[in-house]
Amino acid sequence: MYKIQLFIQSLFVVLTFELVYLSQFSHADVGTAAHYRTPYLPTACYGNDATQFPSSNLFASAGEGIWDNGAACGRQYLVRCISAAHPRTCIPGQTIQIRIVDRALSSVSRPSRHGATIVLSKTAFRMIARPSTSYINIEFQQV
Repeated sequence: MYKIQLFIQSLFVVLTFELVYLSQFSHADVGTAAHYRTPYLPTACYGNDATQFPSSNLFASAGEGIWDNGAACGRQYLVRCISAAHPRTCIPGQTIQIRIVDRALSSVSRPSRHGATIVLSKTAFRMIARPSTSYINIEFQQV
């Protein structure tokens, strides 16, 4: 009887953890992410204002799918890598929060791959994926 009770308690803990973890992205969208590097200025959102960048350097340019005629400026997203062309590219368990500061289509710095949903700063990209790749599949959710 004790083993069954212990099993049920363990199962409850595991299921609770899974529900909490999965609910973080229960309303997330799936897209792609590329990366870009300096120069980041000027941006379509805030021009030459260097204070637009978070001190963490976790920022991005919006692809056309989320640009929304400039309304994306300042929006924040939770982003995590879910897959890539090469195995073990994603860093497991890593989720970042980024701020949109630019439009990918008109960015001064060219993205590592065109047509991405979100183009992450080098710092942001390296936090969720190995930097050797230019393109990853992501799950993202507006905060």
